[in-house]
Amino acid sequence: MKLRSILLFTVLSIVFCISVSPVFAQRRQVIKIASVAPESTPYGAALNKMAADWAAATNGEVEVRIYHNGVAGNEEDIIRKIKLGQLQGGVLTAFGLNQITPEMLTLSTPFTIRNEGELDAVIGGLRATLERNIEDKGFVSIAWSKAGWIKVFSRRPVFLPADLKSQKLSTNPLEAELTQAFKVMGFNVVPVNMNETLMALNSGMVDAIYSSPLMVGGLQAFAIAKNMASINICPFVGGMVLSRNAWRMIPERYRAALMEINRRMESELNASISNLEEESIRAMAGLGLTINTITPAQQETWYRETQAGIQSLIGTTFDRAIYDQMMRILNEYRAK
Repeated sequence: MKLRSILLFTVLSIVFCISVSPVFAQRRQVIKIASVAPESTPYGAALNKMAADWAAATNGEVEVRIYHNGVAGNEEDIIRKIKLGQLQGGVLTAFGLNQITPEMLTLSTPFTIRNEGELDAVIGGLRATLERNIEDKGFVSIAWSKAGWIKVFSRRPVFLPADLKSQKLSTNPLEAELTQAFKVMGFNVVPVNMNETLMALNSGMVDAIYSSPLMVGGLQAFAIAKNMASINICPFVGGMVLSRNAWRMIPERYRAALMEINRRMESELNASISNLEEESIRAMAGLGLTINTITPAQQETWYRETQAGIQSLIGTTFDRAIYDQMMRILNEYRAK
């Protein structure tokens, strides 16, 4: 009887110690998120702040580890590693998101979304649908970002489509859909790897590139491609995703608060990027970049002359259902 009492006391003591031990009382969930953007950019700062805010909101139960500067590889590598469980999330451009669910790139259909107001209307109208499609593929969208606008930078001024068609346009081989779009629209495309763009401009292999002003400023490509057409080709949209399994491992009581943190991050980051893009254009203009201001009549020429080529890609390169929804949103917005 005495032995039984000792054993019972020992078992109860062990159970009590386990129940009050911080190791068992608080299981920490580690979320590894990769980004190709440098840590020194607004993206890097926003991700670091998000990691700190998530830790605070979950009392340390969720630890976010950010892998900046492309150390985890390119976007294709990041998606593969998420599927393998080596990463739990990634920051992706529309091209990366398109590898998860193929209708994402439709938001980048050239000369379709034309300004910030239209972009806000489209994202607001399509967000739920796109997030549902992403979740169907085993991911959860936890943030969206507007990363500026794609514009044309060229050796010679570009005001009309004919001006660009007379020059050799560099396209990224990894962006096969956009390369095809420009080819179908009648432009003289030359595939060039991103890290070889400056060399291709220097050698005369290409005369023009399409990219975001932030990227062109970073590459110093405006020293050769000294003209920037003011017209927006398409928005540069991105987002952050987690694997569905990783999201479900986060205690449900925290998820709404974490999503709210990321909504605030979106708003702050979008404003920061917009300001940074304007500052980049002003800085390049101060160093010799000429901004070719496209008139409303010239804009209409761009939209009219590129429309036939774009329409031929709807249903193949660009998803028809999403495109039709996007156009309904845009037509309603423009009618107002």
